[in-house]
Amino acid sequence: MTAAMIVFLCVIVILLLLFGASIYFYNVGIKRSRKDFLETDPALVKMDHPWEHAEEWLSSQPVETVHIQGEDGLPLTGYYIPAPRPSNRTAIVVHGYNSQGREMGAFAKLYSDMGFHVLMPDNRGHGQSGGDYIGFGWHDRRDVVQWIRYILERSGPDMQITLHGVSMGGATVLMASGEQLPDQVKCIVSDCAYTSIKDILTYQLKQMYKLPPFPLLPVTSLVCKLRAGYFFGEGSALKQVAKTRLPILFIHGDKDAFVPFPMVHRLAAAAGGETDLYVVPAAVHANAYFVDKKEYAHRIRRFVERYLSPVPEKAENQPVV
Repeated sequence: MTAAMIVFLCVIVILLLLFGASIYFYNVGIKRSRKDFLETDPALVKMDHPWEHAEEWLSSQPVETVHIQGEDGLPLTGYYIPAPRPSNRTAIVVHGYNSQGREMGAFAKLYSDMGFHVLMPDNRGHGQSGGDYIGFGWHDRRDVVQWIRYILERSGPDMQITLHGVSMGGATVLMASGEQLPDQVKCIVSDCAYTSIKDILTYQLKQMYKLPPFPLLPVTSLVCKLRAGYFFGEGSALKQVAKTRLPILFIHGDKDAFVPFPMVHRLAAAAGGETDLYVVPAAVHANAYFVDKKEYAHRIRRFVERYLSPVPEKAENQPVV
C-alpha cells in the first residue's frame, strides 16, 4: 500500500469519525429526545423550584388548551389563562430548553397578578407541540409571531402584548424582536438568554466535553441544516435585537455558569431600542425569580408599566364573565 493510499484512508476514517460524532451530538442536543445530560450538569440547580411549576395555582386556573399551526404547517399547542378581570393586556411567556409551557406557571401567575391574560406556548419539539427537533429559538421566533397573530385575532386590535422568555425562551423572544412585529407588541423581557446558537453551543462543547468548536461544530451545523433546516450561524439574538426598536428588559444572574453572565452585556449593547438591565446577585441559571421573587416582580411591573397604557376604566369596572 502506497503512502498516498494510507493518507487517503486515514482521511476517510477521520471524516467518518467526525461525521459520526456530529450525528451523535445532533441526537443528544437537537433531536427531540430525553436530555439526561442536563441531570448531571453542575451548572444547573437540581431543585424543584416554584418558578418551574406553580402547580397549585395553575390547577386552580381556567386553563384553555389552544392550537395553531406554524408557518410550515407544524401543529403548535399553547395554554391560555384569561385575566382575572377584563384587560387589554396579554403576556406571551416562553419556556426554555427541554421544558414546556405549563412549567412556566410562576411567571404566568406573576403576570396574572398584574391583570394580564397569559399565553404559555409549547415550543416546537417540546410538550404537546409537533416537531422532531429543537430550534434553539430560531424557528421558534416565527412561531412566536404566529402566536401574536392568534392573540390579536382572538382579542382584537386593542390588545397590548408583552413577550417574556427564560433561557432558550429568552433567546426566542429576542430573536422574535428582529421580525416585523405588530404595533401591539409593546415590550420584551428576556431572562438569561444566550447571544446566539453558535455561541452557546461553542461554550457548552467546551464546558461539557472539553472540545474545541472546530471541526465538530461546523459539521454538526451541517447535519442540523440537513435534518432541521437551519445552520447554527443563522440563529443570532445579537443580530435580531439590533433590528428592533422595542424596549427590552434584560435579566441575568451573575453566577450563571450555563449561559455565561457576560452574554447579557453583549445583548444589551447590541439592542436597537431602549434597554433596562436587572442583574440578580448570586443567581445561577434560570433562578433569578426564585432568588428574589419580590424584587423580580417589582422590576417586571415597573418595566411594563412604562410602556403599556393603563387598562381602560370601563374594562376595569366590567364584571368578569
